[in-house]
Amino acid sequence: MTPAPDIRIVPATERDTPVILSLIKGLAEYERLADEVEATEDDIRESLFGEWPGAEVVLAYVGAELAGFALFFHNYSTFLGRRGLYLEDLFVLPAYRSRGVGRRLLSHLARIAIERKCGRMEWWVLDWNESAIRFYRSIGAVPMDEWTVYRLGGDALGRLADL
Repeated sequence: MTPAPDIRIVPATERDTPVILSLIKGLAEYERLADEVEATEDDIRESLFGEWPGAEVVLAYVGAELAGFALFFHNYSTFLGRRGLYLEDLFVLPAYRSRGVGRRLLSHLARIAIERKCGRMEWWVLDWNESAIRFYRSIGAVPMDEWTVYRLGGDALGRLADL
């Protein structure tokens, strides 16, 4: 496919809640994790546009057509003494892949990171997603192979909270 010259990136608003949830479900399906999506429109609305927004979303359009999204928030580096920009999700609809949409989304986030004086941008990628890994390496991203991610959730999180 040829690059799409008319890619537009815009901040999501509360009225985009159904679209955001639809894109999250599309990403989960692509990642073979569709059965793990518990989020509802109310959850998305409250967590992104409520009293204490936990993340931000930008939407990508090619012309007037929705092409993808990125959901991000800030983390913090004690070593840098600065916040970072953490990319939680990036998803481009199949019809718009290989047309520059993902690169434009990442470029947009890089500008936000610089404007907000972030020391770095980070994200995870599934080990089997070789096309994404090639793409990320092509833009200069490096894997953090010496780190292992740990997760605590569900009952284990509740047990720890009860100590």
